[in-house]
Amino acid sequence: MSERVKYTIEKTPKETLQRWYYLMALGRALDEKAPNYLKQALGWSYHAPYAGHDGIQLAIGQVFDKNTDHLFPYYRDMLTVISAGLTAEEIILNGISKATDIAGGGRHMSNHFAKPEWHIHNVSSATGNHTLHAAGVARAIKKYNIAGIAISSQGESSMSEGFVYEAINGASNEKLPVIFVIQDNRFGISVPKKDQTANLHAADNFRGFKNLKIFKCDGKNVFEAMNTMAEAKNYVQQNQMPALVHASVVRIGSHSNSDDQLLYRDDNELHCIKASDPFLRFKKIMIAAGRFSEDELKKIDEDIKAEVSKAHKAALKAPDPTPESINNHIIPEPYISVKYPEGLHDGQGTKKKLIAALNETLKAEFRLNPDAYIWGQDVAHKEKGGVFNVTKGMQQEFGKERVFNAPIAEDYIVGTANGMSRFDDKIRLVIEGAEFADYFWPAMEQFVELTHEYWRTNGQYSPNVTIRLASGGYIGGGLYHSQTTEGALTTFPGIRVVYPSFADDAAGLLRTSIRSKGPTLFLEPKALYNDPKAEAAFPDDFEVPFGKARIRRPGRDITIITYGNTTHMCLEAAVRLAKETGKEAEVIDLRSLIPLDKVTILNSLKKTNRVLVVHEDKVFSGFGGEIAALIADEAFEFLDAPVKRVGSTFTPVGFNRILEKAILPNIEKIYKAALDLIAY
Repeated sequence: MSERVKYTIEKTPKETLQRWYYLMALGRALDEKAPNYLKQALGWSYHAPYAGHDGIQLAIGQVFDKNTDHLFPYYRDMLTVISAGLTAEEIILNGISKATDIAGGGRHMSNHFAKPEWHIHNVSSATGNHTLHAAGVARAIKKYNIAGIAISSQGESSMSEGFVYEAINGASNEKLPVIFVIQDNRFGISVPKKDQTANLHAADNFRGFKNLKIFKCDGKNVFEAMNTMAEAKNYVQQNQMPALVHASVVRIGSHSNSDDQLLYRDDNELHCIKASDPFLRFKKIMIAAGRFSEDELKKIDEDIKAEVSKAHKAALKAPDPTPESINNHIIPEPYISVKYPEGLHDGQGTKKKLIAALNETLKAEFRLNPDAYIWGQDVAHKEKGGVFNVTKGMQQEFGKERVFNAPIAEDYIVGTANGMSRFDDKIRLVIEGAEFADYFWPAMEQFVELTHEYWRTNGQYSPNVTIRLASGGYIGGGLYHSQTTEGALTTFPGIRVVYPSFADDAAGLLRTSIRSKGPTLFLEPKALYNDPKAEAAFPDDFEVPFGKARIRRPGRDITIITYGNTTHMCLEAAVRLAKETGKEAEVIDLRSLIPLDKVTILNSLKKTNRVLVVHEDKVFSGFGGEIAALIADEAFEFLDAPVKRVGSTFTPVGFNRILEKAILPNIEKIYKAALDLIAY
């Protein structure tokens, strides 16, 4: 920064000062106009005024380069995005949730500004959530050797969030080119900063982080903010390391239009805050320094008034989103298999265990696509390849740039995948979301983000991420090592969920998952990794489309619908049923839970008129309840007996094998349920 010219009121070119004033005045005009839309029932039901944050927001937008950088603004960053180039009309379209809103076509909350084509990202309402995404895209910027940086902007209270810590910790460890900007207005809605952290500055909570440079500035002072942001960007680009910019600001208005700060701030405090208004101070200093006359600034104000009026009229005429559009852009179209449209093969090929099928498919896809990456806990240390060795040998073949370990931070694993995928649509990411599916819960917020992205951006972005999770029991693992999670995770639109039970389907579904756009949750029955029952011979290029169930055993007397570990139990129960009663059970292996193959289910039921739904998960609130409801709704007239379900008891899975056996389904339980159903 020493060779750079610092901005001052005397040395800054007049045309630059004029542009800054124009942007600040435009921002204030829109910031003050926004509440009127709600009063007139036109929209903008959520507005977080930025007044008091003017200096730092102007600076963020001015240092941002839409050609190389990626910007993650938060809900108070109106001036930031205006400074970065958004127009008054684009701001209003977002505020009143019009179909032509470039952020998301009215799908996301107002005051969530974005312009994806400029790398200004549509972020979550969960404060600080996007720090992980900024770290992720910064990883891609570094790996692809681009000159740009990522910028994450947020309030100081968001620094209390665990995933913010994870993002900054990970960025400092990986030496990522990202600036985390903290706009410190001393309040988290009504909660004062003293209730958030013991430090006067939230940035000081991170002083011990290696490779992280901390900058502090008066975010109300335009020149100090500009100089600090320029210095921070220069440092990040030159050193390829993260920086944290702590900007002290004031919040002149209430937190939002649903908040009343008079309930927790006294008149003296509010008077002092208004007296330190950054915009008015900037205006006065330019006049006092003789850089502009009052008439010159008044002319700019008048031009802005006309511009806002024109933008307002245009926005009101813009179309609203239609009710029919809600089903658009839930998840991108997947990779379509031409050679294996039904996900079936002739049995030719080498017989493999399920774990070998996964390992070899991963390697094959990584050879095919040089833009494929994988990370997670323990996935890439010497000869180790995850706790089950599914990724064994991958780092040796593809290198540390593409196969690497992650911290024990599930939020970071998933959140940075979301971010890295934003860099380029050709990138395909595979992550071990947790060592075991039971440990995935800390990442749930980032999981939800993955599922929302395509819909809330109106089809402009979807993360190309396959989340692998070792799932299920039958290993004597007990709590956190033997639970099943699909009952909860299938409740979110916007993600595919697959659960193979044989080696061939594991390979075929993994290949399709990696090649497809959009996120897929890939659940692996870990008890079957090395079980001979799950072995299969199949072609090396085998593919399984999403939403295609597989009839593992044809039958005429009863349909058994299953997936995962219980598929093999159902097959054994069906053999026993035929041997002991002469009744033939048709066993359907779903393979894909979302999308679900309704056609195969209903066609089988029309033939057998009886159905038993079996899965490892709990019966109460398990995925089988949705299948039962589907059958009751669409095939009730074909039923000769009630829909029956077999699954786990409504308890956690115990560690002692006696407890595990009592809790989880088994062949005997399935066989007895089938007998009861046939006898009905």
